[in-house]
Amino acid sequence: MVKSVKDNIEELVEDFEMFEDWTDRYGYIIDLGKNLDNLPEEYHTDEFLVPGCQSRLWLRTEFDGSVMNIYADSDSLIVKGLIAILIRVYSGYEAKEFTDHPPDFLKDLGFDSNLSPSRANGLNSMIQRIRLATEQ
Repeated sequence: MVKSVKDNIEELVEDFEMFEDWTDRYGYIIDLGKNLDNLPEEYHTDEFLVPGCQSRLWLRTEFDGSVMNIYADSDSLIVKGLIAILIRVYSGYEAKEFTDHPPDFLKDLGFDSNLSPSRANGLNSMIQRIRLATEQ
């Protein structure tokens, strides 16, 4: 059976619900960042740099027809983990899936109240960059 974006969101919510506190959740986010494939150096340019992140984050989207693929890298494992979450959910699916299933699940999981203001701002910048790509 082919997984959908909705399936990905449900799996991610289940993964995070396994952890009782945010210390463990941060550890999981860092692990996700460690496992993210690095974006080739040729894309580590200002064109792909996401403004508003405390750390440096390069984000590249490409489309194969209507299917969006997301690639990213950061100099911070937490930031890499945050973008890895978005990649896990949305990359490899039609761009309209981002609109049909917005990342509201992040708020439901407590990201808005448990990330530092600078990290939350960075996460919002990632989401905005992906949203802009889906609109083009």
